[in-house]
Amino acid sequence: MRASFVASIVLAVSTALVALVGPVSAAPLPVPHDITVGVRAEAANPGGSLPDSNDWSCKPTAEHPRPVVLVHATFLNRQVNWSTYVPLLRNEGYCVFALTYGTIPGTAWPLSAIGGIGSMKDSAHQLGAFVDDVLAATGADKVDVVAHSQGTLMPNYYVKFLGGAAKVDKYVSLTPLWRGGGQSPAVDDPEIGAPYALDPAQRELIGRACAACLEMEPGSEFIRQINDGGLYAPGVTYTNIMTRYDDIVVPYTSGFVPGPNTTNIVVQDQCPQDMSHHMGMAGSPVAAGHVLNALDPEHQRPVPCLAVQPNTGAPLR
Repeated sequence: MRASFVASIVLAVSTALVALVGPVSAAPLPVPHDITVGVRAEAANPGGSLPDSNDWSCKPTAEHPRPVVLVHATFLNRQVNWSTYVPLLRNEGYCVFALTYGTIPGTAWPLSAIGGIGSMKDSAHQLGAFVDDVLAATGADKVDVVAHSQGTLMPNYYVKFLGGAAKVDKYVSLTPLWRGGGQSPAVDDPEIGAPYALDPAQRELIGRACAACLEMEPGSEFIRQINDGGLYAPGVTYTNIMTRYDDIVVPYTSGFVPGPNTTNIVVQDQCPQDMSHHMGMAGSPVAAGHVLNALDPEHQRPVPCLAVQPNTGAPLR
């Protein structure tokens, strides 16, 4: 009787304390706004995943019912590209997943760490299989996509032609290149000019090493197919986030395409101090603020404005 009474008192006090102070929560993960952190992560854990990503036991919450799939840029992978966004999104309560796609089959590390070089059509099938795995593990009906560079273009093939529109809700793009483009010897772009023209032998060599590089050319068959009949897939909400200082997608307006259920954002329109180049956009806290608002438009928050280092996205103090 006495033991029962004591147990009842302990239960009552415990319940009252929980009501007063709330549940104990884990400390927020550090968010490094610096893409070089991802390079170091890959070196420390070859071929692995960033901590707090690809947790196949993660279950989405009512506040964030869709897992986020991160899709990397050309020559990068799931660790190198996303050292800012994995902890950022986990702190917000999202289940976060990231794949490495478009690698050379059968290669060992470090070659196996070079993603985004295979044909984007093949990579779109890889993305589709990954999304199916994410949906099966989490029980979600759809995912949201956050992507960078080639990662903004390739998934639209999955969305438009491989049934992905039924499985993707928000499609958020950093430095998109919907019309193609790239300040690169792989691109013969009339707007860039003769220094980047390729003869047939060069084109064949580059195509063998990086099929996606030629597919990203303005006017390529892939670009024409993606844009044919309208760029955007019905039922998917697109957000394009660009920088005027993009040194790879040239001109940066290749990603500025109006359309239904589409928002186009140039970060310098809101924050001229952000000097991010193409790679720096994956670390920029200014761009990250726009991404969070795109994923959760019902709970908009002020987007920070501060000077940003062009190549890494790190805030300048």
